[in-house]
Amino acid sequence: MPRRDPGPSVKDDELYEKLRSEGSSKEKAARIANAAAKTSRSEVGRSGGSSPAYEDWTVDDLRSRAAELEVRGRSSMTKAELIDALRSR
Repeated sequence: MPRRDPGPSVKDDELYEKLRSEGSSKEKAARIANAAAKTSRSEVGRSGGSSPAYEDWTVDDLRSRAAELEVRGRSSMTKAELIDALRSR
């Protein structure tokens, strides 16, 4: 049987085809294939941003970010206080 083209919305064509050949509906096969593709991407760190954790930032960088977000009292805050203030925004 020739391969069906599931279209651009399906992220893992091979898994989709396998599920379809096992009798899954198009909708179910697409949902499972896309969920599996999303999981494999997040395991290699592609789902989130590329910015390092606040703990890895310098105090000056944290203060600059706090200024962008208009955090009051940022000039006298410790690194831990800046991190808490930024995370609560």
